[in-house]
Amino acid sequence: MNLLQPLLNLVLQPCCPMCGRTDGRSPAPPLCIDCDRRLTHCQMPQPTTEWRPPLPVFSWGKYQGTLKQAIATLKYNHHPELARPLGHAMGRAWLHSVHGKTPLIVVPIPMHADKQKQRGFNQAELLATSFCQVTRLPLERRGLVRVRATTPQFGLSVEERSQNVAGAFQVGPAFGRSPRRPVLLLDDIYTTGATARNAAACLEARGIRVYGLVALASPRFGDD
Repeated sequence: MNLLQPLLNLVLQPCCPMCGRTDGRSPAPPLCIDCDRRLTHCQMPQPTTEWRPPLPVFSWGKYQGTLKQAIATLKYNHHPELARPLGHAMGRAWLHSVHGKTPLIVVPIPMHADKQKQRGFNQAELLATSFCQVTRLPLERRGLVRVRATTPQFGLSVEERSQNVAGAFQVGPAFGRSPRRPVLLLDDIYTTGATARNAAACLEARGIRVYGLVALASPRFGDD
Protein backbone atom coordinates (compact mmCIF):
# COMPACT_ATOMS: atom_id res chain seq x y z
CA MET A 1 0.00 0.00 0.00
CA ASN A 2 2.85 2.38 0.81
CA LEU A 3 4.32 1.84 -2.65
CA LEU A 4 1.03 2.80 -4.28
CA GLN A 5 0.35 5.83 -2.10
CA PRO A 6 2.30 8.39 -4.20
CA LEU A 7 0.43 7.24 -7.32
CA LEU A 8 -2.92 7.37 -5.52
CA ASN A 9 -2.13 10.86 -4.26
CA LEU A 10 -1.43 12.00 -7.81
CA VAL A 11 -4.56 10.38 -9.26
CA LEU A 12 -6.87 11.58 -6.49
CA GLN A 13 -5.39 15.06 -6.16
CA PRO A 14 -7.99 17.73 -6.95
CA CYS A 15 -7.30 19.90 -9.97
CA CYS A 16 -6.76 23.64 -9.76
CA PRO A 17 -10.20 25.22 -10.44
CA MET A 18 -8.56 27.95 -12.51
CA CYS A 19 -6.48 25.93 -15.00
CA GLY A 20 -7.45 22.30 -14.36
CA ARG A 21 -3.89 21.19 -13.61
CA THR A 22 -2.27 19.65 -10.53
CA ASP A 23 1.18 20.53 -9.24
CA GLY A 24 1.89 17.56 -6.99
CA ARG A 25 1.55 19.30 -3.64
CA SER A 26 -0.10 17.35 -0.84
CA PRO A 27 -2.44 18.32 0.61
CA ALA A 28 -3.41 20.30 -2.45
CA PRO A 29 -4.11 24.02 -1.82
CA PRO A 30 -7.05 25.70 -3.59
CA LEU A 31 -4.80 27.03 -6.39
CA CYS A 32 -1.79 25.65 -8.23
CA ILE A 33 1.54 27.46 -7.94
CA ASP A 34 1.25 29.13 -11.35
CA CYS A 35 -2.28 30.50 -10.83
CA ASP A 36 -1.41 31.64 -7.32
CA ARG A 37 1.60 33.52 -8.70
CA ARG A 38 -0.48 35.15 -11.45
CA LEU A 39 -3.05 36.26 -8.88
CA THR A 40 -0.33 37.83 -6.76
CA HIS A 41 0.65 39.96 -9.75
CA CYS A 42 -2.92 41.33 -9.85
CA GLN A 43 -2.46 43.09 -6.52
CA MET A 44 -2.45 46.87 -6.71
CA PRO A 45 0.66 48.61 -5.40
CA GLN A 46 -1.54 51.38 -3.97
CA PRO A 47 -4.87 49.90 -2.81
CA THR A 48 -5.88 53.17 -1.11
CA THR A 49 -6.01 55.26 -4.30
CA GLU A 50 -9.73 55.87 -3.72
CA TRP A 51 -9.59 56.16 0.08
CA ARG A 52 -11.47 59.44 0.37
CA PRO A 53 -14.98 60.67 1.27
CA PRO A 54 -17.84 60.16 0.92
CA LEU A 55 -17.07 56.42 0.97
CA PRO A 56 -13.37 55.52 1.22
CA VAL A 57 -12.49 52.40 -0.78
CA PHE A 58 -9.60 49.97 -0.31
CA SER A 59 -9.30 47.71 -3.37
CA TRP A 60 -6.89 44.78 -3.34
CA GLY A 61 -6.58 44.22 -7.10
CA LYS A 62 -7.50 45.30 -10.61
CA TYR A 63 -10.61 43.59 -12.00
CA GLN A 64 -9.03 42.05 -15.07
CA GLY A 65 -7.12 38.99 -16.23
CA THR A 66 -6.48 36.27 -13.67
CA LEU A 67 -8.29 38.05 -10.84
CA LYS A 68 -11.41 38.52 -12.96
CA GLN A 69 -11.24 34.83 -13.88
CA ALA A 70 -10.83 33.83 -10.24
CA ILE A 71 -13.90 35.81 -9.17
CA ALA A 72 -15.98 34.29 -11.98
CA THR A 73 -14.76 30.80 -11.07
CA LEU A 74 -15.66 31.39 -7.44
CA LYS A 75 -19.12 32.76 -8.12
CA TYR A 76 -20.36 31.03 -11.26
CA ASN A 77 -18.43 27.73 -11.40
CA HIS A 78 -19.20 26.95 -7.76
CA HIS A 79 -15.74 27.02 -6.25
CA PRO A 80 -16.30 28.69 -2.85
CA GLU A 81 -12.92 27.35 -1.69
CA LEU A 82 -11.26 30.13 -3.70
CA ALA A 83 -12.57 32.67 -1.19
CA ARG A 84 -10.01 31.49 1.36
CA PRO A 85 -6.79 32.47 -0.45
CA LEU A 86 -8.41 35.59 -1.89
CA GLY A 87 -9.75 36.74 1.48
CA HIS A 88 -6.41 36.00 3.13
CA ALA A 89 -4.63 38.12 0.51
CA MET A 90 -7.03 40.99 1.21
CA GLY A 91 -6.40 40.64 4.92
CA ARG A 92 -2.62 40.72 4.58
CA ALA A 93 -2.79 43.83 2.42
CA TRP A 94 -5.08 45.51 4.94
CA LEU A 95 -2.73 44.73 7.83
CA HIS A 96 0.18 46.26 5.92
CA SER A 97 -1.78 49.47 5.31
CA VAL A 98 -2.15 52.45 7.62
CA HIS A 99 -5.58 51.11 8.61
CA GLY A 100 -4.30 47.75 9.85
CA LYS A 101 -4.58 48.52 13.57
CA THR A 102 -7.88 50.41 13.49
CA PRO A 103 -10.57 48.69 15.63
CA LEU A 104 -13.44 47.95 13.26
CA ILE A 105 -16.26 45.48 12.71
CA VAL A 106 -16.52 43.84 9.28
CA VAL A 107 -19.90 43.58 7.54
CA PRO A 108 -20.13 41.80 4.17
CA ILE A 109 -22.49 43.17 1.52
CA PRO A 110 -25.43 40.75 1.67
CA MET A 111 -27.19 38.95 -1.16
CA HIS A 112 -30.96 38.60 -1.35
CA ALA A 113 -32.05 35.36 0.31
CA ASP A 114 -33.47 33.93 -2.94
CA LYS A 115 -30.27 34.58 -4.87
CA GLN A 116 -28.09 33.20 -2.09
CA LYS A 117 -30.21 30.06 -1.96
CA GLN A 118 -29.78 29.65 -5.71
CA ARG A 119 -25.99 30.10 -5.60
CA GLY A 120 -25.48 28.31 -2.32
CA PHE A 121 -23.29 30.96 -0.72
CA ASN A 122 -22.58 34.68 -0.53
CA GLN A 123 -19.10 35.29 -1.91
CA ALA A 124 -18.72 38.53 0.06
CA GLU A 125 -19.41 36.67 3.30
CA LEU A 126 -16.89 33.95 2.45
CA LEU A 127 -14.25 36.55 1.59
CA ALA A 128 -15.03 38.42 4.82
CA THR A 129 -14.63 35.24 6.87
CA SER A 130 -11.13 34.67 5.50
CA PHE A 131 -10.29 38.38 5.71
CA CYS A 132 -11.17 38.37 9.40
CA GLN A 133 -9.12 35.23 10.04
CA VAL A 134 -6.04 37.21 9.02
CA THR A 135 -6.92 40.64 10.45
CA ARG A 136 -8.54 39.31 13.65
CA LEU A 137 -11.32 41.84 13.21
CA PRO A 138 -14.79 40.78 14.38
CA LEU A 139 -17.20 39.72 11.64
CA GLU A 140 -20.91 40.51 11.72
CA ARG A 141 -22.69 38.53 9.02
CA ARG A 142 -26.11 39.94 9.90
CA GLY A 143 -25.21 43.60 10.13
CA LEU A 144 -27.08 44.21 6.89
CA VAL A 145 -29.96 42.41 5.21
CA ARG A 146 -30.90 42.65 1.55
CA VAL A 147 -34.66 43.07 1.63
CA ARG A 148 -35.27 43.64 -2.07
CA ALA A 149 -34.12 41.51 -4.98
CA THR A 150 -32.31 43.49 -7.66
CA THR A 151 -31.33 42.80 -11.25
CA PRO A 152 -27.62 42.25 -12.00
CA GLN A 153 -25.72 45.54 -12.15
CA PHE A 154 -23.66 44.47 -15.15
CA GLY A 155 -24.52 46.48 -18.25
CA LEU A 156 -26.48 49.18 -16.40
CA SER A 157 -25.61 52.86 -16.54
CA VAL A 158 -24.47 54.70 -13.42
CA GLU A 159 -27.95 56.15 -12.90
CA GLU A 160 -29.63 52.79 -13.52
CA ARG A 161 -27.32 51.08 -11.03
CA SER A 162 -28.21 53.61 -8.35
CA GLN A 163 -31.94 53.21 -8.99
CA ASN A 164 -31.60 49.43 -9.07
CA VAL A 165 -30.23 49.17 -5.52
CA ALA A 166 -32.21 52.02 -3.94
CA GLY A 167 -33.91 50.73 -0.79
CA ALA A 168 -32.39 47.28 -1.22
CA PHE A 169 -30.81 47.13 2.26
CA GLN A 170 -31.96 47.17 5.84
CA VAL A 171 -29.99 47.21 9.08
CA GLY A 172 -29.79 43.62 10.28
CA PRO A 173 -30.89 42.15 13.61
CA ALA A 174 -27.28 42.07 14.84
CA PHE A 175 -27.33 45.86 15.09
CA GLY A 176 -30.36 46.26 17.33
CA ARG A 177 -27.90 48.38 19.26
CA SER A 178 -25.36 50.40 17.34
CA PRO A 179 -21.92 48.75 17.42
CA ARG A 180 -19.20 50.51 19.37
CA ARG A 181 -16.77 50.12 16.49
CA PRO A 182 -17.13 51.70 13.04
CA VAL A 183 -18.19 49.35 10.25
CA LEU A 184 -15.89 48.21 7.46
CA LEU A 185 -18.00 47.00 4.55
CA LEU A 186 -16.61 44.22 2.36
CA ASP A 187 -17.54 43.15 -1.16
CA ASP A 188 -15.99 41.22 -4.02
CA ILE A 189 -16.18 43.89 -6.76
CA TYR A 190 -16.42 47.68 -6.58
CA THR A 191 -17.43 49.43 -9.81
CA THR A 192 -19.54 52.59 -9.69
CA GLY A 193 -20.09 52.27 -5.94
CA ALA A 194 -23.89 52.32 -6.14
CA THR A 195 -24.32 49.16 -4.06
CA ALA A 196 -21.75 50.15 -1.45
CA ARG A 197 -23.10 53.69 -1.10
CA ASN A 198 -26.65 52.44 -0.56
CA ALA A 199 -25.44 49.94 2.03
CA ALA A 200 -23.45 52.64 3.82
CA ALA A 201 -26.35 55.09 3.73
CA CYS A 202 -28.63 52.48 5.29
CA LEU A 203 -26.26 52.05 8.23
CA GLU A 204 -25.54 55.75 8.63
CA ALA A 205 -29.26 56.55 8.72
CA ARG A 206 -29.34 54.52 11.95
CA GLY A 207 -26.38 56.38 13.40
CA ILE A 208 -23.87 53.64 12.61
CA ARG A 209 -20.54 55.00 11.44
CA VAL A 210 -19.13 53.47 8.25
CA TYR A 211 -15.33 53.57 8.10
CA GLY A 212 -15.08 52.53 4.45
CA LEU A 213 -15.26 49.61 2.06
CA VAL A 214 -12.68 46.94 1.31
CA ALA A 215 -13.12 45.22 -2.07
CA LEU A 216 -11.30 42.34 -3.66
CA ALA A 217 -11.25 44.01 -7.08
CA SER A 218 -12.16 47.16 -8.93
CA PRO A 219 -11.93 48.12 -12.61
CA ARG A 220 -11.74 51.79 -11.65
CA PHE A 221 -8.23 51.92 -10.24
CA GLY A 222 -4.94 51.68 -12.02
CA ASP A 223 -3.30 53.33 -14.99
CA ASP A 224 -6.30 53.72 -17.28
